[in-house]
Amino acid sequence: MKVKDVMTKVPYCCMQTDTVQYAAELMRRHDVGAIPVVIHREDKKLIGIVTDRDICLKIIGAATSPLTKVSEAMTRKVVSAHPDDTLASCESQMELYQIRRIPVVDSSGTCVGIVSQADVALLDSAQHLAETVAAISRRRRVEQHASEYRSVSAA
Repeated sequence: MKVKDVMTKVPYCCMQTDTVQYAAELMRRHDVGAIPVVIHREDKKLIGIVTDRDICLKIIGAATSPLTKVSEAMTRKVVSAHPDDTLASCESQMELYQIRRIPVVDSSGTCVGIVSQADVALLDSAQHLAETVAAISRRRRVEQHASEYRSVSAA
């Protein structure tokens, strides 16, 4: 199966000059957890992604204004897929990079879709789904606990 067969086509996008409040409102209104960031709304050349987690940790958690620009919260090094990539390769990217959403770009870098963990879940067998979700979540949890243990000193 190909990415183009499961991706959400024509995803909602924002620009880096938009406020995080605007991005959060898009997420709330359309019930999504990530918004691709593009140079212009018309051509949709992908330059980043902003997630609900980015906004919570970088803006709300830091007591920063909701009028802060998306450029301050977005992830610039975006893992992306191509419409003709296999769904298996997309899942592998999710697992490798511990991400739940992958923007889909065409050969010119234009954002043409997005694949979420939920999109994959709707197609997977129950066993494969459980393994994929566990793999996507596992590494972050291990790294999180490892950093906590490194910060504890012996008495």
